[in-house]
Amino acid sequence: MNTIDIYCVNTGEKRTYPLGVSLMEIKDDFQVKLGNPIVGALVNNRVKELSFVFVRNKRVEFIDYSHPDGLRLYVRSLFFILVASVRELFPQVKLKMMHGISRGYYCELAGLDRDITESDIFAIKSEMRQLVDKDIPFEKIGLPTDEAVEICNNQNLRYKAKLFEQQGSLFTYLYFMGNHANFFYGHLVPSTGYLKVFDLVAYYEGLLLRIPNPERFNELQPYSKLEKLFGVFQEHKDWAELMNVPNVANLNENTINGISGDIIKISEALHEKKIAEIANMIHDRREKVKIVLIAGPSASGKTTFSKRLMVQLAVNGLKPTMISLDDYFVDRELTPKDAHGEYDFEALEAIDIKFFNQQLQQLFNNETVELPKFNFTVGKKFPSGKKLQLGPGSILVVEGIHGMNPNLIPHINPENTYKIFLSALTQISIDDQNHISTTDNRMIRRMIRDSKYRNYSASDTIRRWPSVRAGEDKNIFPYQENADVMFNSALIYELAVLKKYAEPLLKSVPESQSEFSESNRLLKFLSYFKAIDDLEIPPTSVIREFLGGSSFSY
Repeated sequence: MNTIDIYCVNTGEKRTYPLGVSLMEIKDDFQVKLGNPIVGALVNNRVKELSFVFVRNKRVEFIDYSHPDGLRLYVRSLFFILVASVRELFPQVKLKMMHGISRGYYCELAGLDRDITESDIFAIKSEMRQLVDKDIPFEKIGLPTDEAVEICNNQNLRYKAKLFEQQGSLFTYLYFMGNHANFFYGHLVPSTGYLKVFDLVAYYEGLLLRIPNPERFNELQPYSKLEKLFGVFQEHKDWAELMNVPNVANLNENTINGISGDIIKISEALHEKKIAEIANMIHDRREKVKIVLIAGPSASGKTTFSKRLMVQLAVNGLKPTMISLDDYFVDRELTPKDAHGEYDFEALEAIDIKFFNQQLQQLFNNETVELPKFNFTVGKKFPSGKKLQLGPGSILVVEGIHGMNPNLIPHINPENTYKIFLSALTQISIDDQNHISTTDNRMIRRMIRDSKYRNYSASDTIRRWPSVRAGEDKNIFPYQENADVMFNSALIYELAVLKKYAEPLLKSVPESQSEFSESNRLLKFLSYFKAIDDLEIPPTSVIREFLGGSSFSY
């Protein structure tokens, strides 16, 4: 009999099995104990479903819901039963998965022709519970693409069908759950019975799909109404509709038809118009506002936005001066440390708050100050030689991640401040049931910038990303609703442009590294975009901060 050897990372054991054995068959034999039910595995650092069959020797690490890839398996599968439940109850309605917000996923019912009610939500939730109780398997089937396209069109999944056609592959995979077919651009859990923890609640004009807390899986993630963030998402929805580019298939059509340049021009014009509007609002409050605070997560484009805003403030007759909070770090030995004993540069205590506020008070008293410059090599700040005094029409523009935190400037009258929060809130979806994660957008931006300007590999960026995200969740996002205005720095066309820069970096991650799983996922994601050349992107675009070619100095 032909046999294969399987090494299990979880137990440190190697065992021999018959050729053709599946992950489902061997998981109990290895007696792997995880905190939650096992939902999949990393096979040679590639995510696989438990139905995966072995034909060669492999290295296996079983994963549960608490693993990032395990949670994705869970959420995709939840999407499937939600879409199927809406289709069963409201055949004329299309469920649109709009975006992630408040640790859940906001959805709308297109074609309902009335407001969604609590009884509607209760009925959908009950239908989902019934599907979970029936423990229906998710079956992955490879089909000729033309057959898969026909099935998608018959189930009112026309943008998915169009994307499959644009791929040009002979065969395409679809998932089946009873009579329902769909595809979620990634793997699913074995069956509906795994999906016991979820909830649906009314949220603005639609509903919010609530998901489990990965650390305590029987508990749901907390949620709240985020008025300003939701407003920005609605604005980007309007922008996508204005350009008739709500999803990747539409964007690809523009590229295929040679009119992607129009999308670039309109996207950039919308950005410039919004920045000008923000500058006008600041000008209207010029008698009181002395300091503009700009904050946002990693790779949100804070620096370029700040420089573009300064141009627009100057157009309004103001005299902006930019200060970076990075120059006010405490000396390295005074930097707080995180739970792992590493320097926590994203903690508010890493900033010399006392000195920063002292200089602000001096400036507001019309005194002259010498601004500091932080030397990251030696871990100390030094006088920069740059003197600053505020005169008539002067306004400070302060850029840094803590700008929304009220403890940054506790002694400054809020009337003297104007707060702007940035994030890259991706404006298009893959299709109606599959949103694009804003986190993925920012990570791809950062990966390109890290490679170009910091000599970091894609593996380095991926490895650091969980720590970056944890810092954002602790120090940035809790304060975002303190903003006077939010700015979405994402551009509808950008992922199609970033593709040609990101793909070589992602392909350089070797299979032997744990980061290979994430690089492989991102490569598959980017494969659905038709590449757009960056020649028509203006030198003032936020994307130039990551690609190079900016007319601003950084």
